[in-house]
Amino acid sequence: MAEAAIIHATAVVDPKAEIGAGVKVGPYAVIGPNVILDDHAEVGAHAVIDGHSTIGQGSRIFSFASIGQPPQDTHYAGEPTRVEIGKGCAIREYVSIHRGTESGGGLTRVGNHCMVMAYAHVAHDCRVGDHVIMANGATLAGHVEVQDYAVIGGLTAIHQFARIGRNAFVGGASAISMDVMPYVSAAGNRAKVTGVNVVGLRRHGFSEETIKAIRQAYRIVFRSNMRMEQAIEELERHLSQFVEVQSILEFLQSGQRGICR
Repeated sequence: MAEAAIIHATAVVDPKAEIGAGVKVGPYAVIGPNVILDDHAEVGAHAVIDGHSTIGQGSRIFSFASIGQPPQDTHYAGEPTRVEIGKGCAIREYVSIHRGTESGGGLTRVGNHCMVMAYAHVAHDCRVGDHVIMANGATLAGHVEVQDYAVIGGLTAIHQFARIGRNAFVGGASAISMDVMPYVSAAGNRAKVTGVNVVGLRRHGFSEETIKAIRQAYRIVFRSNMRMEQAIEELERHLSQFVEVQSILEFLQSGQRGICR
């Protein structure tokens, strides 16, 4: 027999919502009709989950968070767009995550095992990868992509359509108007790349050989005075045997806003 959900008597849960096994819903929480709470998800007191929103297995939505509200987009006209939050996430107090827009693909997604700290904001049509950490008050404008294992410092604002590469570290109180390449650290207003995120790479088990290759790639892109086309050719010629450098190449070749330097 499936474990019963525990729903506080003061919570407002629409009967059309899908509630999984072992779900916990706290006092005065509000769950809309098109919401799916997967097994063992938890919703804290006064949290609101609305729209076509899916909360993954074991994810915790803390007090006063707001998930799935309409996007802050003047062209939005009530289309049935979505929010998806993966499994094992912690969405802390007063976080807001808005659903997507039809023109942006209709989906705002937060991946698996992410921590989104208090007062952070994820705007419409953002794509947040797995194991991402957003510190207090970090803000993503619309259509931002944050790749796996990236860390965004507190009170940092990311411009719409910008991308934060995998395993990148963005310092607190920064303003990011251009892409941040994978594996590097960036900070400032406007942000500048300050080096390779060596501490983060070692924490996640990257070998010293791989870190050395990433450092070589960093020097080619940021310190060689080559044009970007030349730097890409140099990476392809000398370092493309490393999977991590291949991801750098893919990132550089697919950007639209240019990269932070």
